[in-house]
Amino acid sequence: MIDPRILVLIPARMAATRLPGKPLADIAGQPMIVHVMRRAEAAGIGRVAVATDTAEIASVVTAHGGEAVMTRPEHPSGSDRIHEAMQKLDPDGKAEIVVNLQGDFPTITIDNIREVLPPLQDPAVDIATLASQIHTEEEDLAPSVVKAIGTSLGGRRMRALYFTRATAPTGDGPRYHHIGLYAYRRAALERYVRLPPSPLELQEKLEQLRALEAGMRIDFTIVDTVPRGVDTPADLETARSILSKS
Repeated sequence: MIDPRILVLIPARMAATRLPGKPLADIAGQPMIVHVMRRAEAAGIGRVAVATDTAEIASVVTAHGGEAVMTRPEHPSGSDRIHEAMQKLDPDGKAEIVVNLQGDFPTITIDNIREVLPPLQDPAVDIATLASQIHTEEEDLAPSVVKAIGTSLGGRRMRALYFTRATAPTGDGPRYHHIGLYAYRRAALERYVRLPPSPLELQEKLEQLRALEAGMRIDFTIVDTVPRGVDTPADLETARSILSKS
């Protein structure tokens, strides 16, 4: 039974700088956005819809039996896009949690999608997300790998203190690769999109710092795998190789 209190929204647009048109890129015989949608549907946590500004993407989604919602093209972020989609799909406010699943995560696991939700069982948490322990120097040093810094709450859960592109924290001990999958309380998403960009957000180019600077609480769950995002032609070939074998 799909939980009506949860919306899983997948923002998708054609105008990616490094890989234009990537939502419709073919991977193992299906468009990338369909792979992501199928994973979200298989997770079975809530109503799934693709939020897009492109009629072609919406047409492909509906042709594959999915739900699409058209949003304005000028949104500065995926969070703003899913907020508009939430308002259109759920104007009565029945959905209490909104999951923002990036449309360029075709290899994300069903378990990962489910694992983003548990921190929201704590009413003090505004936003939940994921991270995975870093095991290589290359990952550790890469600015493209966002590091989640937090304090342990026991088990696999941590409270986020900061996110950065730098190698941090320094010294001996684990470091964590942030995974850009978010679950927002509805009120938290509504508050977030009303906030102006914050100084650290602009400096690090990381949206989630806006929430932390505003005093919102983000908790993250440690998971075993990092889904491969598709940002470049090389990433696309990697995803094709992985999914052609599955």
